[in-house]
Amino acid sequence: MSIQKEVSYTTINTYHTLNKFTEKTKNVWVVFHGMGYLSKYFINYFSELDSDENYIIAPQAPSKYYQDKAFKHVGACWLTRENTVTETQNILNYVDAVFKREVSDTPPNLIILGYSQGVSIATRWVASRKIQCDKLILHSGGIPEELEPSDFEFLKSSTEVIYVYGDKDQYITEVRKTEEQLKGSMLFKDRLNIEVFNGIHEVNRQFLLKTSK
Repeated sequence: MSIQKEVSYTTINTYHTLNKFTEKTKNVWVVFHGMGYLSKYFINYFSELDSDENYIIAPQAPSKYYQDKAFKHVGACWLTRENTVTETQNILNYVDAVFKREVSDTPPNLIILGYSQGVSIATRWVASRKIQCDKLILHSGGIPEELEPSDFEFLKSSTEVIYVYGDKDQYITEVRKTEEQLKGSMLFKDRLNIEVFNGIHEVNRQFLLKTSK
């Protein structure tokens, strides 16, 4: 019978940024892409935001794979059901390193966004590291089951939590919609706002523009 063991080692991972952090910067965004994305492409969804006022940081999921039989298109995944606890800690440590390098001072307005599978990383990172953000955006994804209301008690009263999704999202059934709203209400109570846009399972650029104002 085989025995599973562990080893610790140092690794390197990339991430992408958009625009420059200057005295004009109004919003610092940390944005987590969905399954199948690469950060260098995902960050383009934020290209229409005012470049002087918005600085975007897009971490990169470490597990990459070919998405087609021709081995041309590469995507990435944050987590699977295999060894999830350890892999989560590895990812959170990586995000910590990105955040430490990019955000040395308290930003004027910190926005954390997770899209699709990225919601699981955004919420776990905020909860476990006690990240004080001004907005926590849960875009078209599921909230991890293990999170509890006590995990978010540290958030300041002004922090806004927004659950946003498309009314034609093929992955959000009526049952799942109800489950996520109940879960979100339990975790965030009155600070939770739900926004529905006309569209499918995709990043909504109009919502991003509105949020950046």
